[in-house]
Amino acid sequence: MDLRENVYSVLLVSSSQSFNNSTKELLLPARFDPIFEADSVAEAKRHMASRNFDLVIINAPLTDEQGTRFAADCSNTQSTVVLILLRPDVQSDVYHRMEEKGVYTITKPTSHQMMTQALKWMTTSRERLRKLEQKTAPIEARMEEIRVLNRAKMLLISELKMTEPEAHHHIEKQAMDKGISKRAEAEQIIKELAV
Repeated sequence: MDLRENVYSVLLVSSSQSFNNSTKELLLPARFDPIFEADSVAEAKRHMASRNFDLVIINAPLTDEQGTRFAADCSNTQSTVVLILLRPDVQSDVYHRMEEKGVYTITKPTSHQMMTQALKWMTTSRERLRKLEQKTAPIEARMEEIRVLNRAKMLLISELKMTEPEAHHHIEKQAMDKGISKRAEAEQIIKELAV
């Protein structure tokens, strides 16, 4: 898929409506949709709690805090790409803290050309994260299946006094006899035996 075909959700966090308006001029609806706005970290956190965003753009400082902790939290907890715009007097200090978190920083005021370039970096990074998510999803699903199977085996061992090999064989045989997956059988065992 061509990167130009992807659409990215955006959260603009800024106490300046003029910043939001000028930034939204660069966020063409064919590429960036939906676009949410927040004028404080508290409001931005409410938005983040209700949905995931591909891109978060923070115009620091905000009304309730600098915005750097929020930027780091967004970058750490979700597959969100974050850009924070900072005053020149704090940019170099903040840059070193944000660099290790994977947060982009640029000095403000900035030009439309620089913001356009930053958006290109952000969308490229988001696609890289998306590919990593696609690679790890099957691994995570398999790990969850192993956890469910192990929990069912532990219940069979503790409640029905089976050995581990007997519990394993029991799950496999029941799944085969019923024509269901081992995970589905394990989930059924958990429902029946978990107190």
